[in-house]
Amino acid sequence: MTNPQYDVAIIGLGPVGATAAILFAEAGLNVVVIERDMEVYKLPRAVNLDGEIVRAFQSIGRADEVDALLQTVRPGDRGGFANSKREWMFGTNFKDFGSNGWQPNNMFDQPELESYLRKNAEEHPNVTAFIGMEACSFQDGTTAVDILVKNMQQPQEDHFRVRARYLLACDGAASPTRKALGIEWHDLGYDHEWLVVDVTTFPGHTLTNDTVQVCDPDRISTYVATKDPYRRWEFKLLPHETREEMLDPERIKTLIDPWTPRGTYEIRRAAVYQFHAATAGKWRAGNVFLAGDAAHQTPPFLGQGMNAGMRDVINFAWKLALVCQGVAEDKLLDSYETERTAHATDLVEWAVAIGHLMEHQAAIELAQRQGKAPPKTPASLKSSGYGQGRESPPIRAGVLQRDQISDKGSTGYLFSQPIVTTREGQICKLDALLGSGFALVYRGDLSLNDHSVEIVSRLNIKRLNIEKLNEQRGHFDNVFRTSRCALIRPDRIVYGHTTDTVDENMLLADLEKQLALLPLT
Repeated sequence: MTNPQYDVAIIGLGPVGATAAILFAEAGLNVVVIERDMEVYKLPRAVNLDGEIVRAFQSIGRADEVDALLQTVRPGDRGGFANSKREWMFGTNFKDFGSNGWQPNNMFDQPELESYLRKNAEEHPNVTAFIGMEACSFQDGTTAVDILVKNMQQPQEDHFRVRARYLLACDGAASPTRKALGIEWHDLGYDHEWLVVDVTTFPGHTLTNDTVQVCDPDRISTYVATKDPYRRWEFKLLPHETREEMLDPERIKTLIDPWTPRGTYEIRRAAVYQFHAATAGKWRAGNVFLAGDAAHQTPPFLGQGMNAGMRDVINFAWKLALVCQGVAEDKLLDSYETERTAHATDLVEWAVAIGHLMEHQAAIELAQRQGKAPPKTPASLKSSGYGQGRESPPIRAGVLQRDQISDKGSTGYLFSQPIVTTREGQICKLDALLGSGFALVYRGDLSLNDHSVEIVSRLNIKRLNIEKLNEQRGHFDNVFRTSRCALIRPDRIVYGHTTDTVDENMLLADLEKQLALLPLT
């Protein structure tokens, strides 16, 4: 193949593909996107955005715009589990500020957010967008991927080709790219049909601001207080029920009747989905990578489907930039699958555990109704509910100081972002002082040898002494309880920290090796 026209091609311009395009473009890469649909899908699908994702947009100066599209915490906002009478059993209250420096759980309307993301991607000067076009096939070569594209609006026109050094497929759960590569799903054991109903509420409705898993033996269901004025229900189909009967408007209204009177809402969308739990057998084949639903599928009980996809491209973006800019070797990109497949699998398995917990709580209530002894709660389910002590998993392998990886440590976890005040009186979120790349954050003195200074220069690593800052809200990362210095990745994951036997120079030397930095020419 001849030299590629683009650094990276993206197939699919949904929320994950658009986020990838923006991040890649902001990193200075030459990006091409190929999207079949002329406009964004007009109905809601994903509804929750993590504070971690908002923080990623902060690094490219768009967090305030994204945050403006999100629902702030309302009085009574909480998530948890309830019995058949919708009596609260356990859960957690939602917060307006978390360790990432933003509200941890943010309800949004997907058509609105996706429109914003697509517009930003299409209008970016580093992005070439082929909208209403389909990637028909691709050929992966040694140094580039050749993609055959056709115009969906004018199919009689000749196909044309685009060539990119890498291809990222964000083309959904049915991913033609994944299928063309012959990559199979790894089934994680959850396949059930659910009716999903979205409504627009009117004044006078009796709906709460809770997000609740209703563990009713007669029918397990979920209610989600999405962004005002919208609400969502998910009703698990019973064995004898069909898609057709469940989509009957009268049946849907009957299911909603216990929640709010008719006339206080309008059905916005109703669809029957089969919830899946699966991850792709591999995420990289040569110069082709998978992300989002093309790489993993999850039941919606954690609200992590789209968030996991956005984590994929956040992880991939800084690594791809280092490779395309000639700083690091291509093998750095192998760490994308290493890091993301394990993390995504953790979250999918957690969502499956919530599904099993709902079934278990329903079985307990059924036993009580029948005067029988309730089933014992398996240890694996005890921490699965919201607010029951389980936290978002860390990265446990990949580009990290590997000797420091543990479930109770700091390495592999997101670095906390408080709001701070500088000595000059500036009040800001901590990341504003760290820049968008690597950072050495420390207390006291930083002692770098000549080779470390060279690494810092090559990677443009920001150095920040937090002794010159005061916490205004939140707190500095727990790593500083025992360590003097922490090395932070561009995605705000803690790469490693100093110990009695590891100093900052050793951290940087290890980073150089892990990144597979190319020698200076």
